[in-house]
Amino acid sequence: MDWTMKLATAALFLGLTMVVTRDEDEGDMCLYEALSDTDAVLCKGLEVFYPELGNIGCMFVPDCNNYRQKITHWAEPIVKFPRALEGTDIKKGKLQGQELSPYQPPSPPAQTGFHRYQFFVYLQEGKNISLHSKENKTRASWKMDKFLNRFHLSEPEASTQFMTQNYQDSPNYQTPGTGSSEPRDKPK
Repeated sequence: MDWTMKLATAALFLGLTMVVTRDEDEGDMCLYEALSDTDAVLCKGLEVFYPELGNIGCMFVPDCNNYRQKITHWAEPIVKFPRALEGTDIKKGKLQGQELSPYQPPSPPAQTGFHRYQFFVYLQEGKNISLHSKENKTRASWKMDKFLNRFHLSEPEASTQFMTQNYQDSPNYQTPGTGSSEPRDKPK
């Protein structure tokens, strides 16, 4: 492979792993960082669109423009499955079926690091699927593997995830009223 092909391949790889945008009003650089290879294993064909952010499937929610705070108040995202059969609603982000539990925006507690928010599509094949009352209390009150075994569900048809942390744990978070525009934990 000649050097121009190597350079083009490297540029393509870099373009697939991160996207940088600039906020025109503030002059901020906004880095959209892809998940690590270990976490990206779960990224199989789903796209997750939030307002202002676009598709954040297989990404970290960026630490700019208050996105990590805004996402805690936004309505449910549009989830698309582009590989779905042509003409199906899920291909366009219009999901149909029984909602097992209402949408809750990401809300990781402060000082707990990054949290994964995962989306799965399973082929139900006409099965009636529901959560037990104990499972329906909170997102963290049930075990995915037990749920899948109970309904004889195997591998998902598609899946993805994104990661975020509490906005107050972000290095650029400014406590209201401090008056400083310098980021906390500024790199040396």
